[in-house]
Amino acid sequence: MFELIKDQIKNIKKVVFVTGAGISQESGIPTFRGKDGLWKNHDSMKLATIDAFYDNPKLVWEWYNERRKNIFAAQPNLGHKAIAELEKYVKVAVLTQNIDGLHQKAGSSEVLELHGSIIKIKCSVCNFNEEITSEISEILPLCKCGNILRPDVVWFGESLPQDVWQKAMIYASQCDLMVIVGTSLVVSPANTLPIYAKQNNALLIEINPDNTEMSPEMTLVIRNTGTISLPEFVSLFKNK
Repeated sequence: MFELIKDQIKNIKKVVFVTGAGISQESGIPTFRGKDGLWKNHDSMKLATIDAFYDNPKLVWEWYNERRKNIFAAQPNLGHKAIAELEKYVKVAVLTQNIDGLHQKAGSSEVLELHGSIIKIKCSVCNFNEEITSEISEILPLCKCGNILRPDVVWFGESLPQDVWQKAMIYASQCDLMVIVGTSLVVSPANTLPIYAKQNNALLIEINPDNTEMSPEMTLVIRNTGTISLPEFVSLFKNK
């Protein structure tokens, strides 16, 4: 599967993973696109916007409470675990579009959550921010300041946290190898990260059952899932 880069592995010291919904789908977490993109006849991509939240915060919170319950019950799969295991052999950073915390649960120590975290809740007005891992019983949770609380995630149309994005660009620009797993690379600006890596002459590996717009730019394309491909990928470093 990885024969093309086997000889180059011995020179790799810094590996960056860019991960998307596909890797967590294998842990039972639905994606926004395709057949998983509907919730009670609502388009998930339209619910994940600030406009939807202000138009109908109760509906958005019902959806996020269901998502939180699903995510808290999910366990890291072999793909997440392989990425964490790779830290034994080289420096690893994970730049994830996922909000589920499964990389941290698997044991990865350097994870940048580009799109925030469903575990965290913040006020829509003041600076309140807190991790809440229990079920939110209020139909419409309110902050102490009286305004509506919201999930601390980046919705479509919102900017990424600039401190996180700056660090992500640095990691991408300094890696020897970037592995892009389970992301369609259509969401900006996360889809520009492989460009930063390529400018550093890094190797680029795409692991995805489906073709993406950047597939022609890759050093190696693996048309398979993370759970199957990543354990084999890590085994290359064990034997180098």
